[in-house]
Amino acid sequence: MNDHRVKAMFEEIAFSYDLQNSVLSLRRDVAWRKVLAEMIAAPAGGVVLDVAVGTAEVAQEICRRRPGLSVLGVDFSPAMLRVGHKKIAARGLSGRIALTQGDARALPVRSGSVDVVTISFGIRNIAERVAVLREFVRVLKPGGQVMVMEFGYPRNPVLHRLYRLYFDHVLPPVGNWLSRTDYAYSYLVESVDAFPTEPAFLAEMAEAGLSECAVRDLTFGIAKIYHGRKAG
Repeated sequence: MNDHRVKAMFEEIAFSYDLQNSVLSLRRDVAWRKVLAEMIAAPAGGVVLDVAVGTAEVAQEICRRRPGLSVLGVDFSPAMLRVGHKKIAARGLSGRIALTQGDARALPVRSGSVDVVTISFGIRNIAERVAVLREFVRVLKPGGQVMVMEFGYPRNPVLHRLYRLYFDHVLPPVGNWLSRTDYAYSYLVESVDAFPTEPAFLAEMAEAGLSECAVRDLTFGIAKIYHGRKAG
């Protein structure tokens, strides 16, 4: 799916995006965001850049778990950002979370200005992954941290087969019904299948200039957090 269609898809599903994620992950998305927030290593007063911020659920979790940090969220979807702005205002977090429209391939952020870059379930939608990872390195301070949360598959063979049945035959029709589209969650399955293997993506992170690259499984490997650091 090209960039224009991906953007149009997120514009279309923004109104129900959070409900879909909650239902289809059986509420595991809440725990995954908590783990991501707790893995962040940044000093008090630090800035986290959340790319593909969407409706700002990750940004809010970071603020809840890490009271000394602020978050700048960037997303290419105006509809997602509108939902995010409303939620941030309703929860009194406007002073700690700022949202702006932008492209992950050319971030509207100064070089060497943020402590951590996060992206959750977004990088698989971008063809130029290494270029985007290099852009993350550009905006990071020396020693800064990159954290990429993405979908994957369980390592256990039995769980892998069971999850594939759910992922291939249950998730697409239910997700498409919830989102009122006929393609959004069919695309999700296709995009997860097309994402590189763990070793291949870790190699892409290293190619982009990150060190100490590793991966942490969440819920038997259904989701994963890839992480690395900028030298310095």
